[in-house]
Amino acid sequence: MKRVAIIQSAYVPWRGFFDLISRCDEYIIYDQVAYSKGHWHNRNKIKTATGTRWITIPVKTSGKLGQPIEDVEIKGDWAQSHFSQVRQAYKTAPAAKVFLPVIEALYDRAEKLQFLTDVNELFLRHFVDTLKLEVLITRDRIYAPHSARSERVLATCLAAGATHYLSGPSAKVYLDEAMFRDAGVTVEWMSYGPYPEYTQLHGVFDGQVSIIDPILNGHGAGFAAASRPQQGAATWQSV
Repeated sequence: MKRVAIIQSAYVPWRGFFDLISRCDEYIIYDQVAYSKGHWHNRNKIKTATGTRWITIPVKTSGKLGQPIEDVEIKGDWAQSHFSQVRQAYKTAPAAKVFLPVIEALYDRAEKLQFLTDVNELFLRHFVDTLKLEVLITRDRIYAPHSARSERVLATCLAAGATHYLSGPSAKVYLDEAMFRDAGVTVEWMSYGPYPEYTQLHGVFDGQVSIIDPILNGHGAGFAAASRPQQGAATWQSV
């Protein structure tokens, strides 16, 4: 059996993303599809003393409607500003002394990168290693997918040798499950949470924030087990 996830890249995504890919043998970065303005591709949230705040990577979109995510270029300086906001928000967090210097080094590397997808992959691979998740990370380009929507995802699954495809729930509006079933690929649907709370800075708990938050708050160790839903709830369902 081989389970894969095929998801567009996101900037320092939340823990549910890492929960999903931790359940797979391979995560395929789905970045040959169109960039969506206002999506999670180039932004995420952190908690600060003045409330939850978006941190957004500026990208070039003018006149480039429908460009693939992998072609989206970054514009202007952004990395040091983002790290400054992270440092200010989490300088008193339990794991700050360990992880803030590491995160600063990541932003130093990210500052030199031209394309958004490369920045996202840089952070993704680092946090996968930090969380000790055993999942192969590849890009959809190596499987040369064609068509669109269900056909494209299925072609990628078959090229990767997948027997099971684990998808986020938003794809239910378009995914043709019968097509997958006929091709011998079992579709499974991820159901996020409810995730356990952890000790967090800055007031009322908010679980819908970047993975940076649980890591700096000392929730990185044993992530795969600690992040499972409460009360033994099923986290994914086969169709």
